[in-house]
Amino acid sequence: MAVPFTEALKQAQQEISARLNAIIPVGATLGKPMLHAVLGGKMLRGFLVLESARLHGVDAEAALDAAVAIECIHAYSLVHDDLPCMDDDDLRRGLPTIHKKWDEATAVLTGDALQTLAFDLLADSKFGPNALELIRLLARAAGHSGMVQGQMLDIDAETASTPLTLEQITRLQDRKTGCLINWSATVGPVIAGDDSRALWQYATALGLAFQIADDILDVEGDAEKVGKALRKDADAGKATFVSLLGLEPAKQRARDLIDEACAALAPYGDAGETLKQAARFVIARDS
Repeated sequence: MAVPFTEALKQAQQEISARLNAIIPVGATLGKPMLHAVLGGKMLRGFLVLESARLHGVDAEAALDAAVAIECIHAYSLVHDDLPCMDDDDLRRGLPTIHKKWDEATAVLTGDALQTLAFDLLADSKFGPNALELIRLLARAAGHSGMVQGQMLDIDAETASTPLTLEQITRLQDRKTGCLINWSATVGPVIAGDDSRALWQYATALGLAFQIADDILDVEGDAEKVGKALRKDADAGKATFVSLLGLEPAKQRARDLIDEACAALAPYGDAGETLKQAARFVIARDS
């Protein structure tokens, strides 16, 4: 049975946080910075894993470790993205970034440790005969053809002679943000060996709407609520969905994408309601 999104998200956050605290004890090498990096966020990707798994009858323990794995990958990417050699951010989720609270070497190693922990969790017999496919898909989503490529495209855009076009920025964000969201939403059918097309379509629309909402928050958001510096892209003259489309058209595009995401869930009937609510949350959030 579908449950309200806010309830499902809160439950996901509690379960993922408890599992992280169990496998990364504070006293372990890099334990404190790893937990600092991975705890406290929305854990939307982990929620998507758990909900996708529920829709496809996946074992709860396997689903939880897959959810923890994607949160580790996401946290590692943020730790590295915040470094002075990349975005040079002092705050993340309203707290000092790892290189500010500790140092740059600790930040690099914390990110490395979180990334490898993710694959360690997935390389387990409880994921059944499709474990190798799950790992392969995550490596692609996070690596040089996925998130890392998106980050490189973002860096390249900073020194480009002309701002990115709408097509180029859509491709960039599809890699930087969308790939991990797509993996998260399709974990259930991949583990179960089921058709993943409906959830892939859902996640593709959701991921793009998520990034447009981020660009809108960068213009209209409250830095204290968002938990990081805002308007950096505008100050740097970088193209965003808002700068290319305009504020109101960007909002409308995000709404249209959420409608597409919800429509893709038709095969799940009423069981897909929680994911529909999650999609609406993506463009209504203030952080």
